[in-house]
Amino acid sequence: MLNEDEVKKLLSFVTYPDFQKDIATFGFVKKIEIKEDKAFVLIEIPSANPQVASKIKIDAMEILHNNGIESEITVLQPKQSEIKSNSQSGKNIVPNIKNFVMISSGKGGVGKSTTAVNLALALVEQGKSVGILDADIYGPNIPRMLGLADQKPEVNGNKIKPLRVYGLEMMSMGVLMSEGQSLIWRGAMIMKTIEQLLSDILWSDLDVLFIDMPPGTGDAQLTLAQNVPVTCGICVTTPQTVALDDAKRSLDMFEKLHIAVAGIVENMSGFICSECGKEYDIFGQKTGNDLAKRYNTSVLAEIPLEPKIRQGGDSGEPVVIFHSDTISAKRYKEAASSLWQKIEGFSGDNSTIQPVSSKAACEIN
Repeated sequence: MLNEDEVKKLLSFVTYPDFQKDIATFGFVKKIEIKEDKAFVLIEIPSANPQVASKIKIDAMEILHNNGIESEITVLQPKQSEIKSNSQSGKNIVPNIKNFVMISSGKGGVGKSTTAVNLALALVEQGKSVGILDADIYGPNIPRMLGLADQKPEVNGNKIKPLRVYGLEMMSMGVLMSEGQSLIWRGAMIMKTIEQLLSDILWSDLDVLFIDMPPGTGDAQLTLAQNVPVTCGICVTTPQTVALDDAKRSLDMFEKLHIAVAGIVENMSGFICSECGKEYDIFGQKTGNDLAKRYNTSVLAEIPLEPKIRQGGDSGEPVVIFHSDTISAKRYKEAASSLWQKIEGFSGDNSTIQPVSSKAACEIN
């Protein structure tokens, strides 16, 4: 006799478009009812794209039909007009944080974490209450960049207090595990960890929480968009064509998750010689401008190669604080000011967004 567990197991073979995980693992299968050997399935997704909903419905019906199960599939999705430019899905597991900024890159090694740290500290310097979450599970570098690699956080009941340095709150898997320890985790474990790093940390009332994402696009990004209303995203790249190819995927991800793009940070944008002060375009320069135009955004900053950036990251002395006279520090501060203006604009745009409910949703029958 047909039962709910059997139907859910079959639905675990339906992958969410453009991601590697299935709709059951993501928790999008909200309800299954069996009536007279017919399965009635309710699926709720964060995307307002009708093509995404249509594909999920077709794939779900097909997998059930191929296993001899008659079904009626309903897919609920937020209205495009309600989403506007935000990933809001009606859920915010950290309501004491006003704005969430996702720092992303299509590939590793482009300076994503360095960007997150220095932008966050620049906003602290400008009087904002700021936190940074190192969600790069496989490569948590932010503790070292902030001089916190040897510190462990304080546990308060079943919650953890974030570490605090330079006026910035910080949490990372890097301070929750032994140095050099590898994490060989599947997607479901990463998703759960991201949720816990948000909800089980005693974050203060923050103006902004910067979230340093793992490179690429995948489970962590979708999990974040499902659990908090991401205010905007920043794409970090270098001027090389191979890096820009990957940056396009990151920007496309923002688009698919309905996350507004605050801008592009072009790292390693020229090398400034410490002896003569002359700037050389080692990896190219200003290639991010064309990319920004294509995705209707702007270049937040062009950060040159300066030895003090690397030195500051390795020693836990970020360039914005310890080398404020450098070109890089000045550009980070300018970028932070521009970012805050955009955050205020995005927050104003999102003030009318309502939580997605069955009454405020589009149905695809």
